[in-house]
Amino acid sequence: MGLSKIRIGDVISLVDERNSFGITDFYGINIFKEFMPTVANTENLDNAKYKIVRKNRFVYSGMQTGRDKCIRISMFMKDSPVIVSPAYTTFDVDQEKILPEYFFMLFLSREKDRLGWFHSDGSVRANLDWDVFCDLEFEIPDVPTQQKYVDIYDAMCANQKAYEKGLDDLKLTCDAYIEELRRKMPCEKIGPYIKECNEKNDDNSISLFQGVNVDHVFTAPKRIADDKKNGNIVRTGQIAFNKVMKANGTKLPIALREGPDCVVSSSYQVFEINDKRNLSPEYFMLWMNRVETQRYAGFISFGTTRDIFSLDDMAEISIPVPDIKIQESIADIYKVYIERKRINEKLKQQIKNICPILIKGAIEEGKSKRG
Repeated sequence: MGLSKIRIGDVISLVDERNSFGITDFYGINIFKEFMPTVANTENLDNAKYKIVRKNRFVYSGMQTGRDKCIRISMFMKDSPVIVSPAYTTFDVDQEKILPEYFFMLFLSREKDRLGWFHSDGSVRANLDWDVFCDLEFEIPDVPTQQKYVDIYDAMCANQKAYEKGLDDLKLTCDAYIEELRRKMPCEKIGPYIKECNEKNDDNSISLFQGVNVDHVFTAPKRIADDKKNGNIVRTGQIAFNKVMKANGTKLPIALREGPDCVVSSSYQVFEINDKRNLSPEYFMLWMNRVETQRYAGFISFGTTRDIFSLDDMAEISIPVPDIKIQESIADIYKVYIERKRINEKLKQQIKNICPILIKGAIEEGKSKRG
């Protein structure tokens, strides 16, 4: 059959299925086109107003496409349904014309994100409005050809998911060790084990500026303050956290610095473990990454002017402090988990990078069938 040109609006149908089943798994989508659990407080929400997302259903948001230079869209791939905010648009595709996986693959490229950014230019808020999205056109091959390249995509995703499952098992092992310690050992306040570091970048000797995200990783900051000398230096082995939690969905962005010395905003608090013979920094960070610790930090900061979590609040956190060799053993397992998590993210990115090549192959094969 060769190639045919489709208009998105002609191969999709809006779905507005509300949550009459009492589903409580609240999700959203991020700029990486992935589903993620919502960070918002969902207590006392009327979940009946939320939209159900089933397998192979799409979720779309045209908000701030121009700002993020990204078409915010994702396909739900799991068997158990979840719910999303009614602000999202949800739709299914006509599988007689285009396969859901192939449709999703079309958007896994920077080229398509740039296309969305270009078309959002006419919107006051740089949104990719729904009618504009529906008017986008693509050339696609016939369904059998689509299936051939979808099979390759599915095989890569299956391999990545198998690796990810091993990752989950490793995290479970870590959590089991931690939970056993929590039940069997008394907890100690960490105050005596930590020391504030308040070293300013007065002479601008350090040019590397960093921030910390809610995944507990140092990353490039969204913006760099004009007053660079007022930034706080983070030396290798020190720990930094953003004490203003309100802007981070009540999650505490905290990370152990393992790279070269850097500078963070003055809104960050910097400290170090001053008794490394009795408390391993890596073991401490394992505790800080726990959902329960994050929830505690959010609770303590709630109600302050800007939801501030101070170093004094940090000093009040209590954890079990076993023998240093036990701490190091648990921390070693956690390090393996972190490294494999990094590899998993790399695998997911590689799959996204291959998608444009698969689409190009499908188009070329479709062209060869013309006539």
